[in-house]
Amino acid sequence: MIKRRQLLQIGAGLLASQSLALRAEPTVASPPLIQRPVPSTGELLPVMGMGTSRTFDTAGDAASLAALLAVMQAFFAGGGTVIDSSPMYGNAESRVGDVLRAMPQRPKLFAATKVWTTGREQGVAQMEESARRMDVERFDLIAVHNLQDWQVQLATLKDWKAQGKVRYIGITTSHGREHEALLQLMRSEPLDFVQFSYNIEDRTAEREILPLAAERGIATMINRPYQRGALFSKSRGRALPALAAELDCSSWGQFYLKYILGHPAVTCIIPATASVHHMEDNMRANYGRLPDEQQRADMLRLFEQL
Repeated sequence: MIKRRQLLQIGAGLLASQSLALRAEPTVASPPLIQRPVPSTGELLPVMGMGTSRTFDTAGDAASLAALLAVMQAFFAGGGTVIDSSPMYGNAESRVGDVLRAMPQRPKLFAATKVWTTGREQGVAQMEESARRMDVERFDLIAVHNLQDWQVQLATLKDWKAQGKVRYIGITTSHGREHEALLQLMRSEPLDFVQFSYNIEDRTAEREILPLAAERGIATMINRPYQRGALFSKSRGRALPALAAELDCSSWGQFYLKYILGHPAVTCIIPATASVHHMEDNMRANYGRLPDEQQRADMLRLFEQL
C-alpha cells in the first residue's frame, strides 16, 4: 500500500503542473455554473457529478493513484462536488479515499455511496466501512443499491437520517426491469434521491420516473449517460450540428449531457471516466446554456439521423 507521504508528493506535483498550465492560458469570462436544487432541502448542487464504477476499481499503487488524482483534480477544477461510489465497485471507495487524502487541501465534497448487502447488522457494518474507505465523517447521501434488501436497509437509513448520521437517503437501480419497483417506492417512501439510467437513446425514464420525481419532490441522479459508451459509436467521425454551439457544446459528449440536463427533473449526472481529457470535457457541460423543449426535440431528431 502506498504511504501518505508518497500520496502528498504526487498531489503536490500535479497541483504545481496544473497551476502552470492555468497561468499559460488566456483569461476569459466563464459562463455561469449550472446548479439544481435538492427538492427536499433546496440545497444547490452542480449538475455534473462523478461516478466511480469500474474507473476507480484499481490497485493502490503510485501510478494508479497519480492517474486517479489527476482525474479528480480535473473534476473539482470544473466545479464538481458530487462523487458517487458503492461497495459493489470493488476498490473504488478506497481509491476515492486515497485520492482525497493526497490532496493538500480538502475540496468541497458531496459524498455519496450505497448500501449493498442483506441484513441490518451487515448493512450498518458495510456503511461504516464505506465511511472509512472513502475518508468521510458523514455521508451526504446513502442509497440502497439496486433495491437489495430495501425494506431492512431503508429502515436503517431512516434511523440514521433522524440521528444526523447521513443527510440524504435514496434508492438506486441501473436495471430497466426494476423500474416498477422503483416507482412504487417513490410513491410510498420518504426518499430524497433516486438514481437510474437515462440518456438520449434510453429514454424510458421520461415516461414515469422523471415526472413522478418532479411530482414527489425527489432529486434524481443519472447514471449511464453515454449508454456505457455506445452513443459515441453512432456519432464518431460526425461533425457537431450547428445547434451544439447554441448550447455551448464543443463535443458530442457535452451534446449528450446537455440533452439530459435539458429535462427539468434531472438534478445531476454522474458519468465515470479514468481519463483526464474526458473528465475535462464532461465538466464543460457544468456550464453554459441548456436546451429548451424545442431544442431537445431537435437534438433527438439529429441523433436519430446519425
